Amino acid sequence: MAGSTGSLGSGGDRRVPIEAQSVDAPLTGSAVFLVLSVADDSASLDTVRSALADLDELAKTVAFRDLGAAFTCTVAIGARVWPGLVRRPLPTELHPFRVVQGAVHTAPSTPGDLLFHIRSDRRDLCFEFERLLLEQLGSAVSVVDETVGFRYFDARDLLGFVDGTANPVGLALPEATLVGDEDPDYAGGSYVVVQRYTHPIETWNALTTEQQEAVIGRRKADNVELDDAVEGQKSHKTLTTIVDDAGEEHDILRDNMPFGSPASGEFGTYFIGYSRQLWVIERMLERMFVGDPPGLHDRLLDFSVARTGSAFFAPSAGLLAALDDDPPAAGPAVAGDASGGVVAPGTPGTAGGSVAPSASDASSGSVAPVPPSASSGSVAPVTSAGSAEAPASAGPAASAAPSASAPAPAPAADSSLGLGSLRPPLSPERTTP
Repeated sequence: MAGSTGSLGSGGDRRVPIEAQSVDAPLTGSAVFLVLSVADDSASLDTVRSALADLDELAKTVAFRDLGAAFTCTVAIGARVWPGLVRRPLPTELHPFRVVQGAVHTAPSTPGDLLFHIRSDRRDLCFEFERLLLEQLGSAVSVVDETVGFRYFDARDLLGFVDGTANPVGLALPEATLVGDEDPDYAGGSYVVVQRYTHPIETWNALTTEQQEAVIGRRKADNVELDDAVEGQKSHKTLTTIVDDAGEEHDILRDNMPFGSPASGEFGTYFIGYSRQLWVIERMLERMFVGDPPGLHDRLLDFSVARTGSAFFAPSAGLLAALDDDPPAAGPAVAGDASGGVVAPGTPGTAGGSVAPSASDASSGSVAPVPPSASSGSVAPVTSAGSAEAPASAGPAASAAPSASAPAPAPAADSSLGLGSLRPPLSPERTTP
């Protein structure tokens, strides 16, 4: 079943590997976050397409060496390369990561066509899979970023706080992470945002425990949630809680991991968020960097510097396996540059900011705006020519009308949950973002 985390035999031994594209895989002791760019030629796209279609088989080859090590891999694809690689229209909300410009801190946008989220309780299995994968891809790709993460004590980040308590569990997990009927061609898929944060540990450790707890919004020792601020400076916990005007809270799934090297003095958190709707994570970042109200940014950013930022879409296992079966469609191999515009304070828009269009965009049409129910204004989408347009609708699923020459629609969604089924409550809420 697509998205299954695998069946268990007697004594808790897994009988089959966890299927590729399972965002609901359990928290593991090790992870690799591998971001790649794809060369702009048809032969490279063919190589990558073939490798992605066979990803589940490669994952099984590695996972069978130790079924109890919970090995799995999820791949997600960026907007720039989507048209040429997938040969279908963009998912409704997919666009390059937009720079979020606050008065003090900035969330940068960095390149990335493919994201591989490789997870296992054994570091050597992650290493072996990455080695075999890059061997298959060869010169068709180049490495943009590779970050190796590890589990730290009882799921804490390097700032000392438990990370992940508010992740959705049970039936709430697929509801929060998997696209549904709002974009039926891509049902079962998930939007993914990654950021690499570094921490000036000495500066953070100079704070008292009470000061640190006020920044995070939880007690450090036992992870108990503190009361929300009624006004003024809000905690990280409060700023990353997204509630729309109808009173509905929107969750995401975080699989953050610490990374670093004491010898080099590098300490950090790799943020990875899976969401049914990209605007939820974008709104979260706007509240952190621009502030709510604008000017009162998330104080965690004073101790967490965003170094990277990329957005992707992880297709369902069924769609991924069918990539190499479809005939090529007419159209450009890639869709433009990787810039997605800038979210800046000072004019009407989400979290008191607006999106300034870039010179070009990776979509072939308009970018879905943040719905008014989740923001204080509208975000003008960016066209492929770089000009801002009025949103096509008030909802989060606005997109350009298909042209007569548009590629054929994707096949029907998997009958299962696609990317994920039901995830046990193994991953507590991550603190960055």
